[in-house]
Amino acid sequence: MRRGYIDWLRGMSVVIMIEAHTLDAWTRLDARHNSTYGWAMIVAGFAAPAFLFLAGIALALAAGSRLRRGNTASETAALARRRALQIFGLAFLFRLQSWLISGGDPVQAMLKVDILNIMGLSMLAAALLWSAGRTRWDRAAWMVAATVAVAMVTPIVRATPLISPLPDPIEWYIRPIPGRGTFTLFPWSGFLLAGVAIGLWLDTARSPAVERRINVALAAIGLLVAAGGYAASFLPALYRDSSFWTTSPTFFFLRAGILILSLPVAYAWNALWTGRSVLQEFGQASLFVYWIHVELAYGVLSGPIHKTLTLGQAFAAYAVFAIALFGAAKLKNQVVDWWNTGRLQPSGAL
Repeated sequence: MRRGYIDWLRGMSVVIMIEAHTLDAWTRLDARHNSTYGWAMIVAGFAAPAFLFLAGIALALAAGSRLRRGNTASETAALARRRALQIFGLAFLFRLQSWLISGGDPVQAMLKVDILNIMGLSMLAAALLWSAGRTRWDRAAWMVAATVAVAMVTPIVRATPLISPLPDPIEWYIRPIPGRGTFTLFPWSGFLLAGVAIGLWLDTARSPAVERRINVALAAIGLLVAAGGYAASFLPALYRDSSFWTTSPTFFFLRAGILILSLPVAYAWNALWTGRSVLQEFGQASLFVYWIHVELAYGVLSGPIHKTLTLGQAFAAYAVFAIALFGAAKLKNQVVDWWNTGRLQPSGAL
């Protein structure tokens, strides 16, 4: 079954992602030194972890569905690996599109590491760990252990000189280099692995009552993990070379706890809101929206307004841009429906 609250949460992540990129690309530098912009960027920082976390949940739910349809464990793992490689391949297609539109050094443009690169490799790692377990809970234990390991070794990996001899394009996947990408496997892959563990648990729900009990438990776990991460931030640092906002395990677990907590929040909201959900539609079109909006926000098409807007103007532009992107997603659905069926569907159809 399709869980509408997960689509809703993915749609909320899309809205946050658009906010992150438009404010970053279009706000004047002298308009950023205030608490409003600061809090907006803190919220923006949850978009990428949320997409990775939800991709992990989707991977686990898809695997469970395939097993119930009769696929063997090896077939299911192979399909998961193939999907991971598809996402990784799409990352390079996305970079090619960006270079064709905006130009620049083709080698650097193609090899820049973005979230799709990390998502694809993280999904591949999750598929391999999934194969290592024989039961659902074995697999969940592998995912939790890998999540903790990724978070705890991130400061060490970022600081070690041992990876310096690696070719630059490989090092960029491990340690961020300015201008070559923000996303790295450490710690970002941990969010996807955590999502797989949660997805394996959600996949056990065979009735609304069980789904509700799991979400109640997730609310408690999310609060505990987030509170633990926050409390640990006041303790002496375990690592000599660590930054709270980038490599600290405490910040990782704070965000992971909030992401886990966001699931029962979305579940409760969707239980109360029974009408048509724009956010669910946005969530179902998340890859399409990501694909088109990054270049529109940062590329040559919006060049004249790059870093020229006041904060108020940037928020207004963000709202208009988000509405336009939703319209583009609806139009895309109409075109796909027409292509598949030869006729347009009613505008309210998903």
